[in-house]
Order: sequence, then C-alpha cells, then structure tokens
Amino acid sequence: MDKKPSYRILIGGGGTGGHVFPAIAIADALKEKDQGMEFLFVGALGKLEMEKVPEAGYSIEGLPVAGFQRRLTLKNITFFYKLYISMIRSNRIIRNFSPDLAIGVGGYASGPILKAAARKRIPIMIQEQNSYAGVTNRLLARSARRICVAYEKMERYFPADRIVLTGNPVRQYLLSINSKPEKGYSEFDIEKEKKVCLVVGGSLGARTLNRSFMEGLAKLDREDLVVLWQCGRFYHKEVEEKVKASGLKNIRVMPFISRMDLAYGVADLIVSRAGALTISELCIVGKPAILVPSPNVAEDHQTHNAKSLVSRGAALMIPDVEAVEQLVDRMLALMEDREEQELLSKHIKQLGIVDAAQRIAAEAELILAEQ
Repeated sequence: MDKKPSYRILIGGGGTGGHVFPAIAIADALKEKDQGMEFLFVGALGKLEMEKVPEAGYSIEGLPVAGFQRRLTLKNITFFYKLYISMIRSNRIIRNFSPDLAIGVGGYASGPILKAAARKRIPIMIQEQNSYAGVTNRLLARSARRICVAYEKMERYFPADRIVLTGNPVRQYLLSINSKPEKGYSEFDIEKEKKVCLVVGGSLGARTLNRSFMEGLAKLDREDLVVLWQCGRFYHKEVEEKVKASGLKNIRVMPFISRMDLAYGVADLIVSRAGALTISELCIVGKPAILVPSPNVAEDHQTHNAKSLVSRGAALMIPDVEAVEQLVDRMLALMEDREEQELLSKHIKQLGIVDAAQRIAAEAELILAEQ
C-alpha cells in the first residue's frame, strides 16, 4: 500500500527563467525538509517551465493561458477564450490534486490556478520577485496568507501584515564562485592579470547590449582587458562576424555561458539587464555592475529593479535608449576606478540573501502548520 504524502504542494507560474528556477528552488527546499511531500507544478503551455520542471524531476500540467497585450492587437481576441479554458482546467487540477497549499511565483499561469485554489479555500502563498509588483500578484494578494518579497517597501502593493522579506532564490552553485577562479581563467582562456568585463543579456541575448559593444569595439582594443560576452544564440553569428572582422583577440563571444559560476568568478565588473533573478544573483556574487534595464517587459519592472539598487549605491544604471552612446565608455571608466568598484561591490553584497529558498520554505511550513 502506497504511503500517503504528508502534504500536497501546488506551484503555479513561470514563463521565464526568473520565475521557473526560483519555483524549482522552492520545491527543492521544501523537499529537503520533508521527503514525503508531493508536488505538482502548473505552467503555461509552450513556455520554459514545460521543459525545465520535468528535467528537475517534478510533474507539471500546462494551461493555454497567454498574456494580455497592452496595445490593440488580434491576439487579445483569443486572450479571453484561453483564460476561460485555463480556469476550467485549473478547477479540474485543484479538484484532482487537492493541494494543501498553492504557491504562486508569477507569470501567466499563476493567475488562473491560484484563483481556483483560493475559491476552494486552499491556503495560497505568493512570491513576488520584482520591486514593482505585477498585476497578477497584486490581485492574488487579497487571498494570500503570506507574500514573500525580495525588496523592501512592498507595502505599496500588498497588505503589510502579510509581507515577509525572503529574497529571491538563486542557483546554489553561485555561493562558491570565489573558490574556483583558476578553473574560470582556464575555461575562458583568460590570463590572470587581465581585467575582465562580463556582458550578459540573458539566455536569448539583448539587442541593445550587443549593439552597444559592437559599436564600441574600437574602444575595446586594449592589452589589459578581456570582454567575456554572452550575446545570445539569435545574435551570435552577427556578433561573432563583427568581432572577427575587427581583428580583436581580447573578446570572447559565446551564444550562451553554461558555467555562470565560473564567469562570475573571473569578472571584475558585470554589464547586464535587470531581471529579478539576475539582480538577486548579482547581489550574491557581489561584483560591481552596470545595469541596462530592458524596456520590453511588463510594467517596466526592470527599471524599477535597477533603481532599487541605484538608490542604495549598489549598482550603476544606463537607460536602454542611451546605452549605445554611453555604455562602453562608462564601463571603461568604471574599470579604471578602483574606489568606485569597491563601493559598488560593498553595497550590493549587503543586499544578498543566500538562503531565500529556505526562508520561503519555512513560511510555507508555517502556513501548513496553521491548518
């Protein structure tokens, strides 16, 4: 006879790595505390979670839900139909799985599934990764027992008595980046005495970051500098050809860096977008950073994320529209300013929360104990 699981935990949401990887980290942290827990993820069909969650060893159900476009488009005609079907499927999932707790991590699928759970009076908990709360989480907050956040002053969006500052879960191998510098220099063929600028625009790359560095290639012709450049697979051919034509030997162009721990470890400074997961990782890594927020995200949340660090003296920010003109010059100036580097590094380290997944898991256990 199969042993009944101690608790059934449903985790809803996804869409990007910034939602998916923290969700998996939360499940892993809960499982460490209680091996008998049973998990079911609910995501959006065709999105990253449908691949990454099974790879992590968890079951997942998909909903046809999609985002609402904030401009006039034919896609919005199907939005309400997909939402209706997603609600029907969500009700069926809740009925069949019968969770003891539903956790929302943001993204398209979190709305329908957590709304269905709340209607059945199942306790819900949400995790908001950004400093500017998304619409879905703001609506769900009315029914949430706990709201786990990564930034202070989130009472602007949520009931203050339910907010818990937990941070965002990060990939655990980043906690030991400074123990492997030799391996990093070897991995990327970099001489130890060289200064290293790491450029990362996410797994798909970032057009503005790539344009900025392609336009500034002539300024990067320096014996003391190496640029470690994750350009994304969509831009790899274009960037590689441009760098090859320049004749520069100090530029390392890659479509994707799988060993980010090694890349962070060798970097003297980092140029990056300002997604929630990226910023949480930068706070753990503790290296000086220049942030170029993407303007192509819901409610401009990357700009809010970046400003939250800038206001604490923990990072520099260049708006996307100014990056092509300013980014390379600002990076080179920062590379020469050791005092500014040390200040940025000191302040960003103060914001890092290394045990965020465990903190969120502890809040989930408290909710389960209240039942």
